[in-house]
Amino acid sequence: MRFRRLATLVFGAALFGGAALAQGTTIAFGTMERDADAPVEIVSDELSINDASDTAVFSGNVVIAQNDMRLAAPRVEVIYLADRSGIDRLIATGGVTMVSGDEAAEADRADYSVEAGTVLLTGNVLMTQGRSSLVSERATINLDDGTAQMDGRVRTILQTGEN
Repeated sequence: MRFRRLATLVFGAALFGGAALAQGTTIAFGTMERDADAPVEIVSDELSINDASDTAVFSGNVVIAQNDMRLAAPRVEVIYLADRSGIDRLIATGGVTMVSGDEAAEADRADYSVEAGTVLLTGNVLMTQGRSSLVSERATINLDDGTAQMDGRVRTILQTGEN
């Protein structure tokens, strides 16, 4: 069934991996060994598949899980490649949260380009690791080389001690 292939391909491939560097401060997100073959669970209130537009839309309390990684959003749209051989983009909207252990990223929107290997977080971006955090309006995360560029009045809070 195409739904199962879709879930495995989208979230098993590259979404749940990589490290992010921002303005000299390392935010390691999802640093555990990635297992692309691990099962992916997607729970949502609704699923709509449109073969004519090569899209699938998960909506209503969408939660996607693989190992200890979680992505939550009100709506996640999956856009297939024109030849339907794989996934082109994944767009999560309405307030997106990604969590792995004590590391998290939040934004109004996340746009994951599979071919480019990038995730663009926009609107009220917050990245945290433990008690340290980075805030901006936009973050581009390159999953291939583990770097991130944060733009839009970046604010960094680094907790260096016990307090």
